[in-house]
Amino acid sequence: MQETVDTPPAARAPVPARQAEPPSIHRQTLARRTRRTRRTRRALAPLPWLAPALALIAFVVLWPVWEMFQTSRQHINSYGFNLGDYGWKNYSTLFADPNLGSVMTRTLLWTLAIVAITVLLSLALSQLLNRAFPGRRLVRWALIAPWAASVMMTSIVFRWMLDPNNGVVNVFLHQIGVVKTYNGSQASWLGNPTAALWWMIAVAVFVSVPFTTYALLAGLTSIPAEVYEAARMDGAGRWRTYRSITFPLLRPALLVAMLINLMNVFNSFPIIWTMTGGGPDYQTSTSTVYMYALKQFNIGQSGALSVVNFGVVILIVLVFLRANRSALKEG
Repeated sequence: MQETVDTPPAARAPVPARQAEPPSIHRQTLARRTRRTRRTRRALAPLPWLAPALALIAFVVLWPVWEMFQTSRQHINSYGFNLGDYGWKNYSTLFADPNLGSVMTRTLLWTLAIVAITVLLSLALSQLLNRAFPGRRLVRWALIAPWAASVMMTSIVFRWMLDPNNGVVNVFLHQIGVVKTYNGSQASWLGNPTAALWWMIAVAVFVSVPFTTYALLAGLTSIPAEVYEAARMDGAGRWRTYRSITFPLLRPALLVAMLINLMNVFNSFPIIWTMTGGGPDYQTSTSTVYMYALKQFNIGQSGALSVVNFGVVILIVLVFLRANRSALKEG
C-alpha cells in the first residue's frame, strides 16, 4: 500500500505593502487644503452682510428684468389681455418699425449732448465754488435748487416760459425785436422739433449740473493742498497744474458723475413727456418716451423696446468703463 503525501497548496505571491507618502508631501497636501478652506471662508465671510443688498438687487433689478423679457414675448392686445406666447414676433415688428432708427439716433444725440455740456459746465463751476469769495455759501445753496426741485415741475415751468402767446421767453424776445408776432410759428419753440429738442436739452442740463458740480467739488476738496504747493515751488503755471495734477486726481469723481449721468439721461422721461409728449409725430421722442407711446397700442412691442433699452444701457456702461480703464492705464 502506497503512502500519499499531502502537498501544500501553492503559496500566493505576497502583496506589496502600500508605501506611505513621505511626510513632506503629506504636509504640503494638508497645507494646500487648509489654505483653500481659509480662502473659501474669507470669501463667504461678507455674505451675511451682503445678503440684504443682494436680495434687494434681485427683487428690484433682476426680477423686473426677467418679467420685462417675459412680457416682450407675449401677445398682449391694447386692452391688456394676454393672448399667449408670441415668440420673437414683437422684436421683428419692432426692428421693422420705420420710426425706430430715428428714435435711437435722437436718443444717442440727446444723451451725448447733455452729458458733454453738463460735464463741461460742472468742471468750470466746481473750480469756481472751490475758491473762496464773498457769498460762496449762498451760491452753493442756490445751486442745489434745480436738482432738489421736481423734474416734472421744472419742465412745466419751462413749458410755460416758452408759451407762444404770453411766455416769458417770447415776451422778452418780442421786446428786443427777435420775435415779431406772438402765437406764430416763430414763437412756437416747442412746435418746431429741432428747436424743441435743444430747449429740452437745455432743461436737462439745468437739472443735471448741480449733482455733477457737487460730485466734482467733492473730488476737488479731497486733493491735498501740499500737492499744489509743490507744483508752485516747481514753477508750474495754472494750466499745467490743472492738466498734470487737478484733472488726473479728479478723474475718479468725474468717472462716477459721468456714469450716473449717462444712465439717468438715457432713461430720462419727464422732461420730454411734459414739454412735447414726444411729438410732433415722434420727432422729439427718445427710446424711453417712444417705449411709453408704444404701450398704448402694443404692450408686447413696448416690452421688447424695454429689453433693447436695457441692453443699450449695459453696453454703454461697459464701453465707457473699458475706455476709461484704458485711459487710466495710458496715464
